[in-house]
Amino acid sequence: MTIFGLTPSVVVGMFASLVATEADLTTNHAASSNLPRGAGFYQSAKAAGHPAVIFAEDFEVEDYTSRWDEARDKDKRVLALVDPNDKRFGKQSLQVRADLAHNTGGGLTKWFESAPTLFLRFYTKFDKDSDYIHHFATLRANKSLQGKDRWSGFGGAGLKPEGDTRFSTALEPWGNWGKWPAPGRWNFYSYWHEMKPAPDGKYWGNGFRPDDLPDISKDTWICCEFMLKHNTPSKRDGEQAFWIDGKLLGHWKGISWRTSPSVWANALTLEAYVTNRWTKNPINTVLFDNLVIARDYIGPISIGAPADK
Repeated sequence: MTIFGLTPSVVVGMFASLVATEADLTTNHAASSNLPRGAGFYQSAKAAGHPAVIFAEDFEVEDYTSRWDEARDKDKRVLALVDPNDKRFGKQSLQVRADLAHNTGGGLTKWFESAPTLFLRFYTKFDKDSDYIHHFATLRANKSLQGKDRWSGFGGAGLKPEGDTRFSTALEPWGNWGKWPAPGRWNFYSYWHEMKPAPDGKYWGNGFRPDDLPDISKDTWICCEFMLKHNTPSKRDGEQAFWIDGKLLGHWKGISWRTSPSVWANALTLEAYVTNRWTKNPINTVLFDNLVIARDYIGPISIGAPADK
């Protein structure tokens, strides 16, 4: 007997493939992953000349915003260049200061030519008094780098994306509805066309979270890196993974990010965005430095490495 022209063995195989794919979406493969760990190609703070690098930012020039496409800096009270107090990062780092009385924080957006597999590496430091951060570092997929299509990956909160229009994934601190000490624990926050709805029936993003992660430390520099592998349109062969201080903590497979070959992760938003729902501290400060977008694993700066600036 056949079903819609398929033999029973083919139907069983297709079902098994779907089950495996669903398991991949909920299974963290970090322990058995063959992805690199520790040192990568970027051993000092100087990476702009490496052939794998798409974009690099060290915040050492006063007009750094000219290298970015958008800056959200309400009343010039959000973004500033400050001393990182760490020789690895030169003389300046980006400070994002969210003041609940005046703004929701802010940040920077950069559009770039994408690649089948992308790596994003940056350093961050949460001030000792920082509270919960709502959004942090997001890769957004747009239909194009031109015209209105470069904005197709922005907005759409509460809505499931169309596979030929947009997807996004963000490495963020998550506070588990205030149950974990601020700023929380690391978490992927992802929107794509096969995401699951929330209990209210809307689509507020799906979380990819390793079990038993420690709370994020404050007042210390942290090396964050994440990888996104684009899927072949119509196939569930996409992936995402993240590292903290060179340690691979999360790796998920079997993701169908997109249904169209014209949709690529080609915009990065780096920000500290807060709301007063969970964030209660009046002032919330986060530092960023040594950001790199690349086609290969980047890795942390070697301990004791000079700034090379």
